[in-house]
Amino acid sequence: MTHKKQHSLLNRANVACDMVSKHIKEDHVIRIISHNDADGLSAAGVLANAIKEENGQFHISILPRLKPENVRELAKEEYNLFIFSDMGSACLELINRFKADVIIADHHQTNDTGSEDHVIHVNPHIFGIDGSKDLSGAGSAYLTIRELGEGENNKKHLAPLALVGAFGDMQCQEGFTGVNELLVKEGEEFGSLEIHEDLKIVSKTQEPLYKSLAYTLNPALPGLTGDLEESMGFLEKMGIFHGIKFTDLEDEEKDALKDELIKLNPDIFGDVYSVPKENHLLRDLEEYSYILDSCGKNKKTGLGISITLGERGDAIDAALNLQKKYRDQLTKGMEWIKREGSNQMDFIQYIYNEDKVLKSIMGTISGVGTSSGLLNADKPVLAMARMHNDVKVSGRTTRKLVDKGVDLGKALHDSSLSFGGQGGGHDIAAGAMIPYKEMENFLNLVNDMVEHQLNNN
Repeated sequence: MTHKKQHSLLNRANVACDMVSKHIKEDHVIRIISHNDADGLSAAGVLANAIKEENGQFHISILPRLKPENVRELAKEEYNLFIFSDMGSACLELINRFKADVIIADHHQTNDTGSEDHVIHVNPHIFGIDGSKDLSGAGSAYLTIRELGEGENNKKHLAPLALVGAFGDMQCQEGFTGVNELLVKEGEEFGSLEIHEDLKIVSKTQEPLYKSLAYTLNPALPGLTGDLEESMGFLEKMGIFHGIKFTDLEDEEKDALKDELIKLNPDIFGDVYSVPKENHLLRDLEEYSYILDSCGKNKKTGLGISITLGERGDAIDAALNLQKKYRDQLTKGMEWIKREGSNQMDFIQYIYNEDKVLKSIMGTISGVGTSSGLLNADKPVLAMARMHNDVKVSGRTTRKLVDKGVDLGKALHDSSLSFGGQGGGHDIAAGAMIPYKEMENFLNLVNDMVEHQLNNN
């Protein structure tokens, strides 16, 4: 059955691929609209690289979210082909009205709206495949261009870049599954992807070791993630100088560190996915995703896109500066969560902040707060940040709660609509935008919906 579902998805993607090929041959500029996170930037990069390799032309726009007014404005633009990547499924009704051809390469939850003949909808959910863990937005984009061009291998060398998007959406927490396994296989065969076991701490060649530990978010290190002082003390207690880089440790020190970190979280040692011929700062696909995420969070999406298109040197230096800024923000956010905790309701918990620095990372710190033990893992967490008259909501939960029936995508979609907002996403992670004046009513409704989901699974 699983094979049949994947086959159906690949067939749909191949129809989309034929459409891309047709417009490249007709010398049309292809309009790409994608999301501003690591997955969306990777998705746009996959599409743009494939089109560029076929001597095609493209015009990219990156958005923090696709609002109905964005879709209506795009519909007025005079392009022959639009591709929405890592977004679009929730706006299918409006996109159906486009006069041009459209491809939606998404992985977020779908509704019951069908697509018109000129709209090709590539989304794993349509075929009964879980888009929250089995395929990312960049993965859907990859399937859409995978067979483009002449030759047996076509664009399969772009599989590692698609997996960067999967890392960005944390789809490798328990190893890659589903269609992502196909991308791994093709990455190994055609994209120089290598897999080896190692410690999954970040910035091994760049940062002092205590910072590498504190900046490691996934998997989180309870007591160390987000806490520079605790990380320093942890190393000093082991007799390891906190300022040394991981790569400069003796082998026996590396082994001792591995043993101690595994006690904190066994998942810290496992498969690392890398492209050895890549720049050393982008070699590890998960590190690559963090760099793209930093570009997105700091509103430098053009820089992120340029890196996916092959810019190195100054572009990577600029991105690393953004990453440092982003990590400082995360550290501040984790300190805030440790100090303030969350507000508890019967079936959910929430955090609320109006700090302009923390607003852009509320979703990240809520997820890391849960995985590092600072927040209650037995309840979904809603991270709320005020944006003028609205509140931006980022919801996170655990796979364990999803298995018990929690579906944050549905809860946030339905609850936000009740108050004139919009929302949706995945069962495990979702977002919404609601009027500030309705925040309390919204929270109560989400709490009731999660209760209903848990009691009716």
